[in-house]
Amino acid sequence: MDAVSRPAAHLIDGSLYVFRAWHSMPDEFHDADGHPVNAVHGFTRFLCELLERVRPEHIAVAFDASLTTSFRNAIYPAYKANRELPPPDLEYQFVLCREVAQALGIPVLIDHTYEADDLIGSALWSLRGLGFRSVIVSADKDFGQLLGDDDEQWDYARGTRWGPAGVHERLGVHPQQVADYLALCGDAVDNIPGVPGIGAKTAAALLAHFGNLDALLERVDEVSFLRLRGAASCAQKLREHGEAARLYRRLTRIALDAPVPTDAEALRRQRVAADGMDALCERLRFGPLTRTRLKALLG
Repeated sequence: MDAVSRPAAHLIDGSLYVFRAWHSMPDEFHDADGHPVNAVHGFTRFLCELLERVRPEHIAVAFDASLTTSFRNAIYPAYKANRELPPPDLEYQFVLCREVAQALGIPVLIDHTYEADDLIGSALWSLRGLGFRSVIVSADKDFGQLLGDDDEQWDYARGTRWGPAGVHERLGVHPQQVADYLALCGDAVDNIPGVPGIGAKTAAALLAHFGNLDALLERVDEVSFLRLRGAASCAQKLREHGEAARLYRRLTRIALDAPVPTDAEALRRQRVAADGMDALCERLRFGPLTRTRLKALLG
């Protein structure tokens, strides 16, 4: 079955778009109890626009449950320790954003042990076995490691899409090398230091030559003879920090065994009653335009 005829599932990195709405929407929106709901309004507009444009049959939104409880924190306590915890107002809005998605019939994926990336990766992996291709709606570079031949990543805000070839254009490595690449050069966003002295270009060059992290570390003595600036120093750093790099790869590799539905029907957008949406619109004090869009989408 070719890519065009394969059904597509849209897998949304929900937390990213809630944070974007939180930072971009003015603080003038409040719910019936007086709580700020600017992120909820922005996230709802994003969902409405996506559903209106795509009309997907199979879709899910994945959320991070916490910054401190994933299996990666147990492996490496400093993981994401550089990030501030969401303020209570935003935590409150995350719950409401999940309610909006569910009221639109969109399956929600969330787990305290696995992050949104893992839930999306595991759903993609299951769907691929059922003949689906996936569209990952996110700007996060980590997702590049998941893209198969027919999959796409969609940076919705910038209106750009790319497949496996686009991963190489952006990072200089192939999808199957992304986790190794991030383990080598680090990922400041997640507080993963990488191997000292190895930047993005060097990491890409090393993986282009050796293929993967394990081969690189097994043949580390060859690094000194490569045409790389500071090759001898690079080889020494790899000897000193090789085991750390393997640890970092356990952090950068997206899990494919998170607890997600394994049948396509569970990830199909559901028909839901309008009365639940009506009550939610009242609580969130949505304006007439948003209410009209939401009701049309339920219809």
